[in-house]
Amino acid sequence: MKTIDNIPTSKIQRATRMVQTGAKVGVNYIKYYGDKITKTEQEAKQRLNENNAEDIYDGLKKLKGSALKVAQMLSMEKSILPQAYVEKFSLAQFSVPPLSPALVIKTFKKYFGKHPDQIYDKFNSTSVNAASIGQVHAAEKYGKKLAVKIQYPGVADSIASDLSLVKPIAVKMFNIRGKDSDKYFKEVEDKLVEETNYLLELDQSKEIVEKCKHIPNLKFPNYYPEISSDRIITMDWMKGEHLSEFTAYNSNIELSNKLGQALWDFYMHQLHNLRKVHADPHPGNFLVSKEGDLIALDFGCMKSIPTEFYIPYFELAVEANLKNPDFFTKKLYELEILRADDSNEEIIFFKDLFHELLSLFTKPFNQDEFDFSDPEFFNKITELGERYSKSTELRKMNGNRGSKHFIYINRTFFGLYNLMFDLKANKIKINNYKII
Repeated sequence: MKTIDNIPTSKIQRATRMVQTGAKVGVNYIKYYGDKITKTEQEAKQRLNENNAEDIYDGLKKLKGSALKVAQMLSMEKSILPQAYVEKFSLAQFSVPPLSPALVIKTFKKYFGKHPDQIYDKFNSTSVNAASIGQVHAAEKYGKKLAVKIQYPGVADSIASDLSLVKPIAVKMFNIRGKDSDKYFKEVEDKLVEETNYLLELDQSKEIVEKCKHIPNLKFPNYYPEISSDRIITMDWMKGEHLSEFTAYNSNIELSNKLGQALWDFYMHQLHNLRKVHADPHPGNFLVSKEGDLIALDFGCMKSIPTEFYIPYFELAVEANLKNPDFFTKKLYELEILRADDSNEEIIFFKDLFHELLSLFTKPFNQDEFDFSDPEFFNKITELGERYSKSTELRKMNGNRGSKHFIYINRTFFGLYNLMFDLKANKIKINNYKII
């Protein structure tokens, strides 16, 4: 894979790259209008989506950092984005051009004050895995093979400016408006700032390992604070293949259920018992070992769940509560889905929307055992997302809905459900978290 010798770090440099990307998108629309003359609307639209996805991703991968991280987040919203965007943006999960070896050495000396050969017995300056915020290198020390994650230059300093560039796209895509819409962007900005703090990630990683190591068939790397810093983390090298690679060929249902149960128990234990969750559940953060264990990595994005959100959120996961109109309405206000300034039309619309959404989305929680391989369940989720994304009535409403905590909790569940479906796990015990 081609390497990158420099990353734009100043606000002007990064904005210029985004403008250049915008110009390419403009050209694609000119082609689209031409295609409509000679092709069907569906064919023309598909080509437009493919060209735009290619050009936008190409621009973001050169910027790296927060802009690319947002693309990674959007790739998990399979029911919102056209498939061309999902396929292209999903590359941001664990397959982007890495820094060149020369820039790696320069970056390492800047962040750590030493050449990597002065710290490790062996260090490979060629990356083995590159993502949105950092890349991983193989090293050796203590008689062990280690993984060294290095943060890209300028990432932490460009978060606010990157989000200001991405904001107009997100506002249009999710129909966000209203005087307090900035709370959602502030939530994303705060989490991204945390993700660039590798000392915080180191502490969070050690905490999760300690509190989740009892879960069957789940493994974690050990971490080494003495050879880590605020921009570099050293951990055990974990052997395995990415979950997406494994699911592409696996036909062993027993193994799928073993891995799926470990994944589900991991998340339910965090959500219900720890009230803090690994909010980045994409395939690049999970490996499958040769022994058939699930390996969890990368705890930079952890979301704490306050009690005032946790209680009404999971109360609405109970089927009987969804069938109680007064209780249901009360909880929608507590979760900021309904607002004091809503019109009668908005109240009726959003009550119906969220009742339909929650009745479907919470099905697993109302069964002792659930089949996540059922395509009907996931097709209904996709169909619901597509229907409302095209709803002209919804576009007339204020899409600025819900507590800021929904952003990462919903992201967690969408990602988890997609991973469970990809695994084709069909016999998952839902309430193990109460006994493990």
